[in-house]
Amino acid sequence: MITISSHGSFENTEKFLKRMSDKSIFDSLSRYGEEGVQALAEATPKDSGDTARSWTYEIERTSTSYAIIWSNTNVVDGVPIAVLIQVGHGTGTGGYVSGRDYINPALRPVFDRIAASVWKEVTAV
Repeated sequence: MITISSHGSFENTEKFLKRMSDKSIFDSLSRYGEEGVQALAEATPKDSGDTARSWTYEIERTSTSYAIIWSNTNVVDGVPIAVLIQVGHGTGTGGYVSGRDYINPALRPVFDRIAASVWKEVTAV
């Protein structure tokens, strides 16, 4: 025979589970999406400025997860210019232009704020 007993209250556990089931923790994702767009626009190397002005985001929701997806709509002849700037590319004359890692440093502070916000929410009593 197995016997389980407990003392005290499950009030904090119930509050946490309620917050998680309401998914209120994800309400601020749009704010972080906008922050990411702004950070990417500011960090994007500017020649014409087209790539810097072309950042967008969307919130993707599934039954088990949420995601912020940042995209850049500046595509020339089927080539995403933001990717060329990030990873580098060959030139038409046989040269090579080295990439500049500007995306990861731009988004790192946004990721840190998201993590801090989520941590605060799940540890709130």
